[in-house]
Amino acid sequence: MESPNQTSAQEFIFSAFPHSWGDSVLCFVPLLFIYAFIVVGNLVIITVVQLNAHLNTPMYFFISALSFLEIWYTTATIPKMLSSLLSERRSISLNGCLLQMYFFHSTGISEVCLLTAMAFDRYLAICSPLHYPTIMTRKLCAQLTLGCCVCGFLTPLPEIAWISTLPFCGSNHLEHIFCDFLPVLRLACTNTQAIVMIQVVDVVHAVEIITAVTLIVLSYVGIVAVILRIRSAEGRRKAFSTCVSHLTVFLLFFGSVALMYLRFSATYSLFWDTAIALSFAVLSPFFNPIIYSLRNKEIKEAIRKHMGQAKNFFHKTRDLQ
Repeated sequence: MESPNQTSAQEFIFSAFPHSWGDSVLCFVPLLFIYAFIVVGNLVIITVVQLNAHLNTPMYFFISALSFLEIWYTTATIPKMLSSLLSERRSISLNGCLLQMYFFHSTGISEVCLLTAMAFDRYLAICSPLHYPTIMTRKLCAQLTLGCCVCGFLTPLPEIAWISTLPFCGSNHLEHIFCDFLPVLRLACTNTQAIVMIQVVDVVHAVEIITAVTLIVLSYVGIVAVILRIRSAEGRRKAFSTCVSHLTVFLLFFGSVALMYLRFSATYSLFWDTAIALSFAVLSPFFNPIIYSLRNKEIKEAIRKHMGQAKNFFHKTRDLQ
């Protein structure tokens, strides 16, 4: 319990950012570029999928849904990072911190669920090609996506509600670049309750990650088994090429997430904590539009087509003037 003479902290100060103005600007410029690229790249993917009838398939429906979530996933943290880099105080209110944690984890868990649904989609497409169109209907895609978002936005609520009841009466210096469960819990005054909460958070994250990874791995075991039975090398290559983008995103995202949230009692230095956090909060979303556009022939062709149409439109407009 919080004693009467304690005053709970109403704001936290991020202490993991560079202290000098020059270093802050050096970090600000590439981070701003990365965030702009993530937003524009994902908006391009969503727009291209919506404008091209031949891309109205379950796979591209899920890709556009993932792109939509990626925009909000990064928006939960990066704009605050950018403002902190150019600010002297680098603070965030307690309520702002709780909201940042909630939206970061809710969109992140929604992505985890959606990547699992995408693995199921690839499994059906390759292992049951004849039944795939009747099973993976537009309605089922929408239901799976909605279910992923409901799961994502409900799962962190108990943790956020519990953390909001904790008193923060000691240091308010948060050793991280954004609000996350473990760095915030370390600042709580009630040691016993905070330790229990850390253990609960560890278990919840472990269950979420291991369940998703198990389902995705089982899907790919079935996919590989079917691909190996295909006689022609061209057939095997074509079948596996539809999974490469998803598999790359899965390994990139889950690899860094596992390092951060499956460590249990293990502790990292502030440098490695920050590096791992940047890998799944910034770098993974940065690479996703590249993976889904550059590795995907149909999306590349659709982007080229629309760029050509836009170029012709501007040329005609200029000629009329």
